[in-house]
Amino acid sequence: MNAIAETIAKVEPYTLLRASLALFKKPPAELDAGQLQRVERQARSEFDIESRVLRSNEAAGVIVTDEELDAAYLEVRGRFDDDGEFDAALARNGLDAERLRAALYRQCKVNTVMEKVASRSPEVSEVEIGIYYHTHPDKFNLPERRAVRHILITVNPEYAENSREKSLQRIQELQFKLQRKPHKFEDLALKHSECPTSLQGGMLGVFARGTLYPEIDEALFAMKKNDISGIVETELGFHLLQCVEIHKAETLSLHKAAPKIRQVMQERYRRNCQRSWLAGLSRE
Repeated sequence: MNAIAETIAKVEPYTLLRASLALFKKPPAELDAGQLQRVERQARSEFDIESRVLRSNEAAGVIVTDEELDAAYLEVRGRFDDDGEFDAALARNGLDAERLRAALYRQCKVNTVMEKVASRSPEVSEVEIGIYYHTHPDKFNLPERRAVRHILITVNPEYAENSREKSLQRIQELQFKLQRKPHKFEDLALKHSECPTSLQGGMLGVFARGTLYPEIDEALFAMKKNDISGIVETELGFHLLQCVEIHKAETLSLHKAAPKIRQVMQERYRRNCQRSWLAGLSRE
């Protein structure tokens, strides 16, 4: 029996898989020995905590409906293209459909209990929101930010079509098209950009000064809204930029900041309530 099989035999398989994906973003079979030991410790700890949760008085009246369980099962199943791939993945991790449903039932029940406990947390008051706002002024002074799209043509000498010369030629052709039809930026990004953001029409996001590559940063913050840059070269290759929106620097008012402050503080109260409750659970 190899190390993976031995570990699966000793630790609840679904908890082991969940810990592996959380810690290393890959299943147990792809871990090295050190990573597997860390995942095993994490899984054992999680399973122990969950077992204490399920033995608690709060768990006694909790019911997981068939609809809730079916939704959880279908969410996992939906990550795979077909039943064969799904069944093979389960088998590699010591699971089958029945064991997966049992593990999901357990997880759903634990989640419901923890939500029940979190609901006991106190509500955040207006006074607390005001105190937070006035004692954290740096959090509400927003610098100027710019929304930007880009088209990237990479440079990679290992591929003829991505030699520096060929890549420069391709970006120049796109630049010429945009000079005539700037409204086609999204379409051209979708068709030609070699960045994953091509699927979003080249949208990189909203950035403050100093957060992007220096060459992009310098060009972007010299542009006006809707401007399209000249060719910008970085270590990735060649870019064309479009300044989509300019968000001026501002200080958020208490009125505008209050919903986010309430959300952050309420979530903190909920976590603290759960931690205190968990700490008081018996290990028996």
